[in-house]
Amino acid sequence: MNSKNLKIDNDNSERRLDNYLFSIYKSLPKSKIYSMIRKGEVRVNSKRIKPSYKLKSEDEIRIPPYLINYREHLIQVKIPQKRIDIYKKSVLFENHNYVVINKEAELSVHSGSKNSFGLIDIVRVINPNLDIDLCHRIDKSTSGCIVLSKNKKFLRNFHMQLKNNSVKKNYKAILAGLFEDKINTKSIINISTQRDQHKVEMSSRGKKAIT
Repeated sequence: MNSKNLKIDNDNSERRLDNYLFSIYKSLPKSKIYSMIRKGEVRVNSKRIKPSYKLKSEDEIRIPPYLINYREHLIQVKIPQKRIDIYKKSVLFENHNYVVINKEAELSVHSGSKNSFGLIDIVRVINPNLDIDLCHRIDKSTSGCIVLSKNKKFLRNFHMQLKNNSVKKNYKAILAGLFEDKINTKSIINISTQRDQHKVEMSSRGKKAIT
């Protein structure tokens, strides 16, 4: 891989163009990547292409020469040894395709403005030669099992299972106070929600959310 052309291998075949570029240029804003595709600065096999294009093995992506290969210029994230030790004790299961981790509360899955590293950064530092990705997410304040993939084939397989509702998720919550008389612990809450910028609110036009 060089700074001007990216060649697609079998592991990345069938990925969307935009998602592939997000994984390659992790520090680049998504809006910038979409802008480059829209302007034709990014081309596949010398042709203008849509962000949703499904890549094929041996496809060649031309990218602007001002972009660098993040793997060659990655600034190593500083992870305290104590944090690495905690991570190793939190591993519930691991094989060559994925790892299951018992994430503690208040550990973000991603780095951000208020935290210099997240769970995925820890796993990538420990496994520098693997293509680590989050298979799903849980909130910073929520503890529990989270799956990270070690290759794109498993990641796609897991996402397909999520899409087909083949994955069952169980949540437990500790509540303060008392339910109203008309609500009990076995109630089913069936509402429709819609995302509005940074918040989720009820809307008849939104997606169904059954709890």
